[in-house]
Amino acid sequence: MKPIVRVLVVLLLGVTLGLLYGWLIQPVHYVDTAPGSLRADYRTDYVLMVAQAYSSGQDLQTAQVRLASLGPEPASDHVTQALTYAVDHGFSRYDLDTLNQLAIALRQAAPTAEIQSP
Repeated sequence: MKPIVRVLVVLLLGVTLGLLYGWLIQPVHYVDTAPGSLRADYRTDYVLMVAQAYSSGQDLQTAQVRLASLGPEPASDHVTQALTYAVDHGFSRYDLDTLNQLAIALRQAAPTAEIQSP
């Protein structure tokens, strides 16, 4: 067997074994990840849950802290993005109203200091 063929066979075997190990034997399991790493649909669900908690308790500061975990953008931007996604994907009128209520409260609130992550 030619040396180049051996190298290619060994390389192919290594890649195959690596993929099998990474995908089947020891796949990555995400645990306790930050909400900022969520996909758009789950991020929207997270913002909706924050909005529902806000609508029941009217605690805007807690809502702002929860939304700050999504990233450095202003909390109102996160809610606006969630509203856009919710409208585009046919969320219920109740969910849209809940998100809108939080968006209005955030726009009317005085600007708060940024919450820094460690």
